[in-house]
Parts: sequence; structure tokens; C-alpha cells
Amino acid sequence: MEEKKLDLNSIIGFILIVGILFWIMFQNKPSEATIAADKAKKELVAKEALAKEVATKTVATAAAIVPGDSTQMAQLQKTLGNFAYSASLPSAKESFTTVENEFVKLKIANKGGYIVEATLKNFEKFKKGSGQLVELIKDNNADLNIQLLTSDNRTLNTKDLFFEPTVTKVGADQIVSMKLKAGANEFLEYKYILKPNDYMVGFDIRSQGLNKVLNTAKPLGLEWNLKTFRTEKSIAYEDRYTLLNYEYGDDKFNNVSGTGKDVQEETPENVKFIAFKQHFFSTILLTDTPFAKTTLKSHKLVVDEKVDTTYIKQFNANVPLAFTNGEVDYKMNWYFGPSDYKTLKAYDKNLEKIIPLGWGIFGWINKFVFIPLFGFLSSYIAYGIAIIIFTIIIKIAMSPITYKSFLSQAKMKVLRPEITELGEKFKKDPMKKQQETMKLYNKAGVNPMAGCIPALIQLPFMYASFQFFPSAFELRQKSFLWADDLSSFDEVVKLPFHVPMYGSHISLFPILAAIAIFFYMKMTSGDQQMAAPQQEGMPDMAKMMKYMIYISPIMMLIFFNGYGAGLSLYNFISNLITIGIMFVIKNYIVDSDKIHAQIQENKLKEPKKQGKFQKKLQEVMEQAEAQKAKDKKK
Repeated sequence: MEEKKLDLNSIIGFILIVGILFWIMFQNKPSEATIAADKAKKELVAKEALAKEVATKTVATAAAIVPGDSTQMAQLQKTLGNFAYSASLPSAKESFTTVENEFVKLKIANKGGYIVEATLKNFEKFKKGSGQLVELIKDNNADLNIQLLTSDNRTLNTKDLFFEPTVTKVGADQIVSMKLKAGANEFLEYKYILKPNDYMVGFDIRSQGLNKVLNTAKPLGLEWNLKTFRTEKSIAYEDRYTLLNYEYGDDKFNNVSGTGKDVQEETPENVKFIAFKQHFFSTILLTDTPFAKTTLKSHKLVVDEKVDTTYIKQFNANVPLAFTNGEVDYKMNWYFGPSDYKTLKAYDKNLEKIIPLGWGIFGWINKFVFIPLFGFLSSYIAYGIAIIIFTIIIKIAMSPITYKSFLSQAKMKVLRPEITELGEKFKKDPMKKQQETMKLYNKAGVNPMAGCIPALIQLPFMYASFQFFPSAFELRQKSFLWADDLSSFDEVVKLPFHVPMYGSHISLFPILAAIAIFFYMKMTSGDQQMAAPQQEGMPDMAKMMKYMIYISPIMMLIFFNGYGAGLSLYNFISNLITIGIMFVIKNYIVDSDKIHAQIQENKLKEPKKQGKFQKKLQEVMEQAEAQKAKDKKK
């Protein structure tokens, strides 16, 4: 057997490999400058970490300080300056102060001095009987912070510092004073005043003796953040009515749109209150001294309404707290309670503006008709029955207008043969046909607009109902028949899939409303077609009405499936009553023969003086006819 030996090539290769490895190691060796830079960077990071730890975990640092331990106290003093005084107090620990009355329960933290829990004691989430109370603030969904710029250019955040609590009682009022101390008589104070049987909480911010500690050249920056919890069954409905509202200037009112995916921002001046409004509950900050310039932001958190969610919107407010004579002194209030029109109006601070009742005439109808009438009825009878009686009263009040509309249609129906005859006679001259038709209307004493005006009068009431019922706090968690909550959809079948635009459930009241509107349109479409003669150049009205008979109920079925049951119930009853009124008018009140005889009698009389509209229309037609004749001569 041949003996193994290392040949020369193997030895040379091995030496080369070792040499290359040593060269690589030497080349990658950091220089002295690099080592020094890395060391400095690590020291800087360590210092920043220490500063953060001292600022945010002051209690641990303060607890470790023993008398005579000057090193640790010096480090604390270096980081917090005068406010290190608070860190050495017994209150510098993770502790809470709880106060409550018959309506609300508040939990205030030593760290940050702000409310970390706000519970409404008389309202439950989603479904009554669930046992889960409505919690507007909990689990760090909200914070309140003031940035403090010290005279030696350090920036501190109050949410990281510890306040000293003091609880006192003045009569039946509970007062919680939270003081962030820079000395025995130098402090920043949050004062909370809770009265019995009240959703409004007094909230004062003031400073004392801090004019030498803080830089007073600029206002303090107060930041308030809140992620609104979902409290209702319908995510889509709650998302639609969750808005950031504010009053500013001379009692002006506006809101920050939060419907898009991007953050929406407004910068109003002289702000009087900021309302983080959910569908049926609100957290509102009010101030006696208007905030000079405020930055308000709203961000939609619901990504997919089909998926269960915890939060609906993210709200943010940055407000300036101006110094007066070197100190801050703001008298403010917090409101933690229902978004109920009557409750908010009772405070006489324009808070009821946050309830979306509609603008102009729609808002007036809701304020002066719907709210008082429904409030009166619902105080005596069950809410479902109150909606039915409320609808009956509104429809009976509108019945004279319905009668006028139907009477106009009946007159037009009687004149239709003569209008058709004019159409044939002046087939080649549309302008002349229009003129002769207007003369016929005037001679017969018929106003072609009489049928439209009553319908227009009813439109504001219909639109007002679309604003009123979704905002009616009284309907929340009130049941009727199969609907367990009149403020949300009345689900009777849960679908195992999601239908676009329709949803993943079937509501019954929208189906009934769709059936009612189908029969109503079926009942009136024939009369409308008979009353309205076909005009040249216009679409076939008969075909359009035929399509609308089916399109309107389908639209009702689709769009109302996710709406509140109270609104669907109102529309169902409204259409039923309208059908009944039309049936009575058509069969027992309006007599076509008498109308025909009256029209013939009117023709024998001197034509009535034309109204302004008819006269203007006649003039326009004559001018157009004259222009047409002039063009022909050319």
C-alpha cells in the first residue's frame, strides 16, 4: 500500500488560505475612530434610556432614593428639574382615585392626573341585559397631556409625571385635586368637580408659582386623544353618526369629517367646545375661555364593516392654554353622557347642536314638531306604539295636502281627452300646442302645478324623519314586536354570507315598508299616467312609472336593511296610512263626474286671471313662437 504524504501543492494551498483569512480579519478590524464613535453612541443611547426611565417610571427611581443618597437625587433633579419634587412624594406611585354619582363613575390616575376610566352607570352596550356597561374611557383608549417647556429648555409631558391627589367634599359635591408639584407652593393643578345626578364634570386647569419654572413665552400645549369604543349593534350605523363636532367663533358650529380613510383635519379659532360624539354617547370638553387656535383630527378606524371591531374612530384635539400674568387658569367642563337632545339642551350651552337634525327647514321641523310630539307620546305609551300614533298624527295633518294633490290629478284626468285632442291638432307645432293647452287649463280653472306643490310641501317632513329617527336616543334598546332595539336593524334571519349593499342579515320592517310602497305606487301610478299627457320629445312616462313601481321598493329593501327599525316602522305605517287616505279620497270624497261638470261650467265663465307663474310661462312661449316665425322668414 502506498504511504500517504503531503505534496508541495497542498502545503502551498493551505498556507494561502490561512493567509487570506488573516488578511480579511485585519481589513475588517475597526479603526480606533470607529471604536470611539461606537462607544459614544452607546453612551448616548444609555443616557436617553436612563432619562426616559426616570421620566416615565419616576416612582421606581424615587422609591430607591434614601436620605443622603445625593447621587440618585442629583440624576432625578437633572432630568425633571423642579418637578423632581413630585417624584419624591408618597403619591408618586401607580395609584387611582375613584369618584361616582348616580350617573357616572370616574377613575383618575396619579400618573398623568387624567381620567383613565369613565363609566355610564345606567346604560349597557349592544343589548339590554348583557350586563356590560357603556365605558367611554377604559384600557388606555384615551389620554390627556400637557407639554411643559421649562425655563432651561427641557420638555416634559404631564402624562409621564405623577400628581398628588386630594379628595374633599363641599356639600354634596365631590372635588378631586390632582397637583403636579415643583415645590411646596409651586404646582400645576387639575381639579375635578362631580355633582350629584349630573353628567357634567367641572374641570379646572391652573398653575401656581410656575412662572419661574416654565417658559411662559408660548402657550402650553394641551393634547386630548380618544379612540371611541363600539357601543351599538350596527357598526355601519355607529360609524356614520360618530363625528368630531365643535363650536367656534360667534356660535358657529361645524364637524370634522371622519368618513374617509385618511386623517381629516381642521384648525378653527376661538373654540368653545369640542365634542367627541359617538352615535348615542359623547365625551365633550367645554371651556369658559375659548381656545385661541385648535387643531382637530379625525380618523376612521373601521377597515371592514363586515368584521367585528372594537374601535370606531380616532379623535385628537390640540389646544393652546395661554398664560395670564405668568400663570395658567382655565375653567372648563367634561361631559360624559348620552347624545340625547333634551339632556344636552338642558345645559344651555348649545351642546344639542351635536345632534344631526338637519339644516334649515328640516332642523326646524325636528326641533319644533317631531321632538316635542314624539317626546309627549313616548312619555305615556310604549315606544313602538308611540311611533305608530306619531305617524298617524303626521299623516292626518298632511291629509289636506294629500287631498289637494289627488284632486289636481283627478282634474287633469278629466281634461286628458281634450289635451290629447289638442296634441293631435297641433302635432306639427309643439309650441302652439303648449299655448293652447295653457289656455285650456286657464279656461277650465285647473292649475297644472297644483299637484306638484302639495308633494313638495310633504318632502321636508319626509327628509326630517330620516334625520330624526337615527338620532332619537329614546329608541335605543327599546323593543317592539320582533325588534329588540328600535334604534338598530331588526334582524330576523342571520345570513351565512354577505350580500353587497344589503348586508349579512334580513330585516323584516324594511320588507313590510317595501311591500307597502309597492302597493301605494301601484295604486297611484295609473291616475298619474292618466293625468299627465305624453309630451313630444319627453320619455314615455308610462314606461318610467312602470319601472319605478318596482325600483322604489327594491331600493327601500336594500338601503333600509341596515337602518334602524324605528325609521323602517315609520315608513311602513306612513305608506299604509297614505294608501288608506288615498282609498277614501278616491272612492268617497272625489267624484269624477262632479269634477267634469264643474270644469265644463268653468269653461262658460270668464277665464280666471292668470297667476304669475302661468303668465310668465305664457310670455316665454309667445316670445319663443315669435322668434321661431322670425327665423322662418330669414
